Amino acid sequence: MTTAAKIATRLYVDDALAAERSLGLDHGQAHFLRSVLRLTPGATLAVFNGRDGEWLAEIEGLGKGWCSLTLLEQRRAPAPEPDLWLCFAPIKRARIDFMAEKATELGCSVLQPVMTRFTAVSRVNEERLAANAREAAEQCERLTVPEVRETVSFGRLLDAWPEGRRLLVCAEWGEARPIVEALQTIRAETGGAAQPRPQPWAIMTGPEGGFAESELDALRKLPFVTPVGLGPRILRADTAALAAIACWQAVLGDGDRRPPAALAGFPLPEGD
Repeated sequence: MTTAAKIATRLYVDDALAAERSLGLDHGQAHFLRSVLRLTPGATLAVFNGRDGEWLAEIEGLGKGWCSLTLLEQRRAPAPEPDLWLCFAPIKRARIDFMAEKATELGCSVLQPVMTRFTAVSRVNEERLAANAREAAEQCERLTVPEVRETVSFGRLLDAWPEGRRLLVCAEWGEARPIVEALQTIRAETGGAAQPRPQPWAIMTGPEGGFAESELDALRKLPFVTPVGLGPRILRADTAALAAIACWQAVLGDGDRRPPAALAGFPLPEGD
């Protein structure tokens, strides 16, 4: 396995990845490599599938709407990642696209749209959100792509809530501890240090109009819920979601880690 050279182009693929295997890209990816990046046979890129790490691949053949790759070697092995869901009330298109992209960059494992009482958006294009998440994962060097789930109602989400997963609720009114204070307390209770793969968590944010009073009342009664505040200013829904994710990652997640040296453009340490 090598990480000695930085590769500018990364693509997500569904295929299994193994040494010397050949694989074909879909029409959109082939068009991107040929017509946008203007790559030619012999050029190299990185591919990943969320399961087998990241692999160096060489373009074997390339034409209009098709491309075949040969896998050369593994650049990075799979690594543990935080299991953090983002449960969010859908918002307008440009902002929901932005939120999906940035939540991917910040390391969320699941993007779950939730219809609340005051949600103004009636339909969510999960396929478009998944495409945004995939492109963001390709750009930010992560080895996985978050799962974009089918939109559910507020009640259905809570009825099916998985045992053992805690929920951080961004509560715009009522009793709520400052988010960093709450997270630091939780960290101290779990041993005082971030874990390689912390326990499953989720963050929930409401719509632009905020949660209904009845929704926050219901959430506060649940034993796995921690209501938190994000400061004295009224934040837009996408801002609140990203601020909460960043705080969680900094205190409980992988915010204390650095990108791999080669990927960040720093010199690699000399080996033995």
